[in-house]
Amino acid sequence: MKKYKNTIDDFFKWVKGTELVELTTIDTNEDPVRPELDLSFRITHGRKIFGLKYNNEIEAIVCVAMCPEVPFTVREMDYMSRVKDGDIAIAYTVWSRKRGAGREIIQKLGDWAKKQEVKRLVTLSPLTPMATHFHIKNGAKQVHINDETQNFEYKL
Repeated sequence: MKKYKNTIDDFFKWVKGTELVELTTIDTNEDPVRPELDLSFRITHGRKIFGLKYNNEIEAIVCVAMCPEVPFTVREMDYMSRVKDGDIAIAYTVWSRKRGAGREIIQKLGDWAKKQEVKRLVTLSPLTPMATHFHIKNGAKQVHINDETQNFEYKL
């Protein structure tokens, strides 16, 4: 029982100690979802890269584009994110280096979106069971299934 309590205490200590930070560089080859998108793509036209930081280590990464509508492809997202007045945050890739960090970075991204007065937080996810399971398990609702992608929306 004591071991179980210590594990829970360690988890909550970790969660409370994490913070969302904006990153200017990452190794895009580490991205299991969209490694073909180079660093320049991820930081131009108002696109952002966020990391989940804990003890000076980045435990998870999410890349976000602001769009005026929900895109169904990366190409659509690229065009839409060039518009200055996009108020929908599109999380187009997320991965973690530690168990539970993916969930935590999505929650922190939701908090960030609320502060930025973003109207919606939607993903542009691959058509994989892993992506579907991850987003549904973390409270998102599937809003579109497209030819190449699927979109999930997180309540803000």
